[in-house]
Parts: sequence; structure tokens; C-alpha cells
Amino acid sequence: MTKTAAVKLFEQKNVRSVWDDSEEKWYFSIVDVIDILTASPNARKYWSVLKTRLKKEGSQLTTNCSQLKMLSSDGKYYKTDVADTEQLFRLIQSVPSPNAEPFKLWIAKVGSERLDEIADPEIGIDRLMETYLKKGYSKEWVNQRLKSIEVRKDLTDEWEIRGVKKGQEFAILTDEITKAWSGLSVKEYKNLKELKKENLRDNMTNLELVLNMLAEATTTEISKEKKPVTFQQNKTIAKQGGTIAGNTRKEIEEKTGKKIVSSISAKKLLE
Repeated sequence: MTKTAAVKLFEQKNVRSVWDDSEEKWYFSIVDVIDILTASPNARKYWSVLKTRLKKEGSQLTTNCSQLKMLSSDGKYYKTDVADTEQLFRLIQSVPSPNAEPFKLWIAKVGSERLDEIADPEIGIDRLMETYLKKGYSKEWVNQRLKSIEVRKDLTDEWEIRGVKKGQEFAILTDEITKAWSGLSVKEYKNLKELKKENLRDNMTNLELVLNMLAEATTTEISKEKKPVTFQQNKTIAKQGGTIAGNTRKEIEEKTGKKIVSSISAKKLLE
């Protein structure tokens, strides 16, 4: 498991964190977060007491927390309780501190907005467009990105009809499509663009996004016609859909003399 150590700055205080490349997750030092939220003179003791209380309440949070070696103030590495983003939010909700209130209000707001979006999906689309524009994306790119989300949804709906399971099986088929059209696995593609948790499609150029849409839309249409029954059949169709877009990519590259799959990312451009 490859891990890259990093330090996250939160209100001028350091929160030790580790990026897990295999899981594509950040893990944060719980003691550091407790220290910031409570300003306790002994954050370790505070966490120990809180951990005991949570166990008595039947919370699974402490059971699911992991330990990773992290650099301490004495320059040595010690095993430290860590939490991923989801666990961190749950932990913050359990901390009775005024400093935690802004986080709790934010989490409540996000939950309320999500319920609004379920009731009226158009609200979610409007919010998504607003978010992309605020980040600095062009309106043309955003319109194309929203279209790619629609194409992706059609594909995942088709996969569900064919009995493909969300999670790992979706990821495997997505990887097949991506490799077939771009020549790279999703992980290799993200590494090329120097991405970690960021969404790959959010960092594609217009032409990359178009070819990815072509690959996914073609896969959907082939699947509808062939009606695969087994996962292996779905995998074969994913490769076929991706290959059609891959051939298009090669033709464009031959005519233009330029590579389409590139290290260019929105992250770099917007910076």
C-alpha cells in the first residue's frame, strides 16, 4: 500500500494526514483534529475519554478507525489513530465543543440540500453548474460536463438492468472502457494528470471528455442490443465500446499529429 504523507493546514494548525493511494482516501490524525476543536490541554486524554464514551453508546466509529505511523513532534514515527473523511465528520458531530458547531451546521446544510435535490433533481443540476463556474471552468466546458454526467447515468442504469453490481464491478467495467479508448487504466490516467481524490472527468480536456462520452454511450447502445447476462459478457461489451472511441482517438491523432490523452488537468489550468 503506497502512502504519501502530507500536512493539512486547518485554522493555522497542522493536521497530520496520509494519502492512501490504493484506497484513494485521505486519513487524518484524530488527536490533531481533537486538539483544534476542543483546545484541550491534553488532546490524547480527551480522545481516550471520548473513545470510551462512544463505545459505551454502541458507536462503531472507534471500532472502524485505523492506525497509521505518523511523524510526532519529537521527530519519531508512532502509531496514531486516524479517520477518513466520512469518519471525521461523524467524529466532529460527537465533540461537544463550540469550535465544532460550524462544522455541524455545515453538515446539516449539506444534508438539507441533498434532500431538496432528491425532491427536485433540477436544483442539483443548477447547483452543480454554479459550483463548476465558481471554480473557473468555462460555460462551454460545464455544459459538456453536464452532458457527460447524463451519458454516464444512462450507462450505469443499463449496467444495473444487466445485473452489474455497484462499486467494484462498476469500477472494473469503467476501467475496461477507459483502457480501450485512452490506452490507460483509470489509475494510470489519474497519475498522468497528477490527481488523487479529484474526479478524472473534471480534469479532462474537451476532446478527452467527448471521447469518453463516445466510449460510454457506445457501450450503452451495444449492451442494449446484445443484452449481456454474465459479468464477463458485460466486460467484453465495455471493451468493445471503448475500442470504437479508441479508434476515433487514433484517427484524430493521425490527422492532427497531436496526442489527445495528456497530462493537462483543470487543476493545473485553473491554478
